[in-house]
Amino acid sequence: MPGFDLFKTVEPPVAEVPQEDVGATVADIKADENGIPEGRREGAYYNPRLDPKNYLEGELSWNPATRLRQMLARPGIIAAPGVCDGISARCAIEAGFTCLYQSGAATTASRLGQPDVAIATLNDFVQSAQMICSLDPTMPVIADADTGFGGPANVARTVWQYAKAGVAGMHIEDQVQTKRCGHLLGKQVVSREEFLTRIRAAVIARDTIPGGSDFVIIGRTDSAQVLGMEEALIRLKLAADAGADVCFIEGVRTSELLKKTVDELAPKPVLVNVISGGLTPSFTSQQAEEMGAKIIIYSLVSCVAATHAIRNAMHLLKKTGTDFTSAQGMDPKAFFEVMGLKDIIELDAAAGGTAFKQV
Repeated sequence: MPGFDLFKTVEPPVAEVPQEDVGATVADIKADENGIPEGRREGAYYNPRLDPKNYLEGELSWNPATRLRQMLARPGIIAAPGVCDGISARCAIEAGFTCLYQSGAATTASRLGQPDVAIATLNDFVQSAQMICSLDPTMPVIADADTGFGGPANVARTVWQYAKAGVAGMHIEDQVQTKRCGHLLGKQVVSREEFLTRIRAAVIARDTIPGGSDFVIIGRTDSAQVLGMEEALIRLKLAADAGADVCFIEGVRTSELLKKTVDELAPKPVLVNVISGGLTPSFTSQQAEEMGAKIIIYSLVSCVAATHAIRNAMHLLKKTGTDFTSAQGMDPKAFFEVMGLKDIIELDAAAGGTAFKQV
């Protein structure tokens, strides 16, 4: 299969790491009598290079995946707004966010004009990721990977394509291939073993990227609404043992259940997804942090806001015959400045160009 030849000579790390591979950077890791690092069960995946302790100090990296790991290892919650296109990504960057979330639902709606019911393909997601990541190459972008778009080989390809696009991390879930938005009813999930096969495939793919990749693997379960909360926690614990760096429980319905999830999975970081009107209460980032969550994403914040604004603008245009009201005083140059016009002008001038002396 295309893509595999490049990586086939590199062996992924095994769960039990030989002592000589540990190195000085993890010499102070507490371990039990069997040599298993504290907080990890025997036989669980462990890659000493990716230990959170290696990311606690130093300046934030220019590499977005490394930067995301630094943010995960250090104090403070990571708040990532869902972006659906270049405009929403530019607005999130302008607002000062330090991490972005490429929502699968938002991408499907923006690129295809379709609902989040397994219509978008890997190519749709990757093309969107390439554009978003290019706007600020140091900005960590977490991307939705749905079910991995197939079997283990497809999951691996998803990791490689996202990493190549500049994505910092992705989440992969346990819904069936004909999946739907995690906040809709009627979801179905695969078996535990099939879910873990997806996680293992993602981890192996990440670990076979030449040079050593910091790409973050996030295990997501949608099983709480289908099989119950206890099964969801079991699946996330197993995903963590299989190598997931972060655990994502979709549709957690109460603050008590979120706190329980955090406690049960500690020290593994927990991601919570907040959608207004969805299954999860509208926690603020401060509330989520107080409950112990490490990442909070707002999947539909941009596309829902855009829908309201565009609807209103279209109705006003139809009614009045002018876009004066909806423009709110923003002329074309002001709009293009939000899109990075000044950077383009400065680049052109620095290169000796004269095309944009007057705009």
